Amino acid sequence: MDRTESLPAQTLPPGVGATDPGSVLLPGHDVPLGRYTTVRRLLPQRQRRMIGAWCFVDHFGPDDVAQRPGMEVPPHPHTGLQTVTWLLDGEILHRDSLGNVQPIRPGQLNVMTSGRGIAHSERSPLVHPPLMHGVQLWVALPDPARAGDPDFAHHAELPRWRDGDLELTLLVGEFGGERSPAVAHTPLLGAQLEARGPAAATLRLRPDFEYGLLAMSGSAEADGVAFAPGALLYLGAGRTALTVRAAPGSRLLLLGGAPFDEPLVMWWNFVGRSHEEVAAAREDWMAGRRFGTVADDAAPPLPAPALPTTRLKARDRSGGVRG
Repeated sequence: MDRTESLPAQTLPPGVGATDPGSVLLPGHDVPLGRYTTVRRLLPQRQRRMIGAWCFVDHFGPDDVAQRPGMEVPPHPHTGLQTVTWLLDGEILHRDSLGNVQPIRPGQLNVMTSGRGIAHSERSPLVHPPLMHGVQLWVALPDPARAGDPDFAHHAELPRWRDGDLELTLLVGEFGGERSPAVAHTPLLGAQLEARGPAAATLRLRPDFEYGLLAMSGSAEADGVAFAPGALLYLGAGRTALTVRAAPGSRLLLLGGAPFDEPLVMWWNFVGRSHEEVAAAREDWMAGRRFGTVADDAAPPLPAPALPTTRLKARDRSGGVRG
């Protein structure tokens, strides 16, 4: 007898398609970033490596930096990715090897596209606000963008609107009839949700996207799961709607995108497709090739760690080994 014949029929919640794998709460773990900052790393994890092309999610703060230097990350390289920086509190000065020197403050967005190679540093100004709180995310670049020219964009103005008790700010992609000015190379979404009142809000989602919801401050509940700041709720794909309830003042980050099916090798600050590609990027960085010199930053470049003794393996978005 087919075992499925004895199983009861399943009733899916409203807004959830048949392909949805269910939600998974990812608590994250602490990782030092530079000398003075510790971040909570939400992606990649063993249970879930990506959400769309979002392949790296760090949440930091809120930290009291009134008597401390704040963020101090010296010049370092990137390949095959975009960095997306969003602040809730504080200020960071971005410098890169294209000559850009750009402060970022709350409500503004920095997007750096590494392409085949770029170097940058991130530091709090000498005189800076007393609190630092935000996220930095990586987006895996598809072929052929990952071998293209590096670029940097600062977006001081982003689409913002109110939907009931929810105030939305669109960082990346399209949502609610709005479009972000940030360039994305795959179908992608990043949006801040800020609760202005106690009412639950229902978000309209794309069933071909997979989604995750990060609590940055306050408390929230989605898909029947309550989660606190520094936790990421992976929501899977197949949804057409999501009901979110959050305490007034809570700020959440909704991440989404079409599943990214190109296998990746992620090591240190590089996103590649093979061990050889990542090893070549490391060799070029240590030899002073390809990445250029970070503008207006005299600090010594961050040396790359030694490659592991075993071969780096390409993995798919769920963590499976490819090739």
